[in-house]
Amino acid sequence: MPHTLYRSGNLIIMVKLPKSHPRYLSLKTRELLVNGVEEGITSKAGLIAHGRGEMFDYLIGEETIEFAEKAERKAIAEMLEAENPVISVNGNVAALVPSGIVSLADRLDAKLEVNLFHRTEERIEKIEKKLIKNGAKKVYGKRAGAKIPGLDHDRALCAEEGIFSADVVLIPLEDGDRAKALKDMGKKTITIDLNPLSRTAKTADITIVDNLVRAVPNMMKFEPMYDDLDNDKNLRNTLDHMYNRLKHLSQEVRP
Repeated sequence: MPHTLYRSGNLIIMVKLPKSHPRYLSLKTRELLVNGVEEGITSKAGLIAHGRGEMFDYLIGEETIEFAEKAERKAIAEMLEAENPVISVNGNVAALVPSGIVSLADRLDAKLEVNLFHRTEERIEKIEKKLIKNGAKKVYGKRAGAKIPGLDHDRALCAEEGIFSADVVLIPLEDGDRAKALKDMGKKTITIDLNPLSRTAKTADITIVDNLVRAVPNMMKFEPMYDDLDNDKNLRNTLDHMYNRLKHLSQEVRP
């Protein structure tokens, strides 16, 4: 039976989680991220980012809505048609879907590159080893010989054969400044971001408003959609979905 860890001073309290628990999947996801911090893969700031995203997941109903599915299908098509597609991997991605992101890269014939906001060589190496352990044959990012123009932070560092020369980049859980910098380089950007109001969501060419742990498996099984997708309209439809759902929920709690 899966368990989660709680710290109390110097004590680590282990609590078993039955699958019948109504928050089982959510707690399991949190546990994976906590384990990621313990492994030195996920930054503590990544825990805060996940909590913010989880709030938006509540608003969409903790399921893949039709507008997310459209974006996922379109994203598959764009990656398959790309000449040099690259998937950017950060600490949260490596902790939550290590085998899934490797399998997705295989399906899309895409390169994997570790790219971190809170960058250390130790974290890069640990994430690289985690991806290789989960089936990756080659991982870029350790040798960052190029820089993304317009960024004066370590997040500008990237691999010349990877993100720097990519034409299409999948940037799940990305920060807005780097998403914009990649767009300014002329790259097509695809993000997975539960917050439709984030700078990344509004900057990307394709925004998948879905939980990463659902989106990656979906992109493994969905067929590509080659029709045009209006990303701005898709985001508006997603916000309308959240609004209508909140309106419905508010009616349920009225006396």
